[in-house]
Amino acid sequence: MKEVYRILDANFNRAREALRVAEDCGRFALNDPAITAMAKNLRSDLQEILAAMPVAEFVVSRDTPGDIGTELTSPTEAKRQGLADVATAACKRLTESLRTVEEYGKLVAPAQTLRIERMRYDAYTLEQRLCGRLLVGRKFAEVKLFMLISCWMIFERNKKLGSVLATARAAVAGGVDAIQLREKTPNINDDQFLALAAELRELTDETGKILIINDRPDIAAIVGADGVHLGQHDLPIAESRRLLRPGAIVGRSTHSLAQARAAVQEGADYIGLGPMFDTDTKDAGPIVGPELLKQVTAEVSLPIAAVGGINVANVGQIVQTGGKCVAVCSALCQSASYQDIKTAAQAIKVQMTSEE
Repeated sequence: MKEVYRILDANFNRAREALRVAEDCGRFALNDPAITAMAKNLRSDLQEILAAMPVAEFVVSRDTPGDIGTELTSPTEAKRQGLADVATAACKRLTESLRTVEEYGKLVAPAQTLRIERMRYDAYTLEQRLCGRLLVGRKFAEVKLFMLISCWMIFERNKKLGSVLATARAAVAGGVDAIQLREKTPNINDDQFLALAAELRELTDETGKILIINDRPDIAAIVGADGVHLGQHDLPIAESRRLLRPGAIVGRSTHSLAQARAAVQEGADYIGLGPMFDTDTKDAGPIVGPELLKQVTAEVSLPIAAVGGINVANVGQIVQTGGKCVAVCSALCQSASYQDIKTAAQAIKVQMTSEE
């Protein structure tokens, strides 16, 4: 059994070390209490599983000087381009080690097998949360349907729906890839705004979707949102980034080719472009239409979210123009029921993916 003990000893050590790397990233780099707690709890679970193993035999069987693997390394092992690479490598090491512990542990402590398996699944969730935070820029490039949501639109304009969270959940069920909390209710307090943002953060974490906060990098930073969206007269992008966690993205609203160019020069990660059609959701100026989208798409390589008056009936025009992403508000928030929200989101998403 000495060989099995050596394998288990090495992989318990690998898993513990990987969890420490993940926990430190969540704690010190992202300042994210949920991710930090997940990693810490997994470390505690790992320690309890280890306690059910013949730990003394593991230590006695250890042979670091005679381990042929200490001299072997891959060309990429010493290369890390940023936090995302560090976190990804740690999470992969963790899940691989847990799989090895699960298989060889059956020979030593079979009663722990199911517990190790559950821990491995929890590790996949940790990887999704941690790496998802750091890789949101790449993830946003794949967004097709971007929902803009607000209490004002739901409660003041609609009066048929009773919950912002339930509205968002229905939209996600229909295929929404990202949610932007765009709260323009005149009398909303900061603590109410924060509570709403925290609820949406929990939902997007649970479903693997992106959360963007409109106008408020401070709220985005507190809830660990994936980014912030800024209007033409909001804070400069560089100043907003100082408040956000590593990996968070910043978008800028634009209404002309000149503004789109300026957003690129300013360092935006994506732009909103519109209004495409007639809309009374906000005062965005005159309609620019799909023709401007065509011009900007030809020149700007950033992800572009077409916005303004987009619905099931006209989204095809955006697709025909080459649009890859649409931001939708009233077409979803003014639906008569949660089922209607889901149905509308599905119908828009089908058209957005029809050209793939």
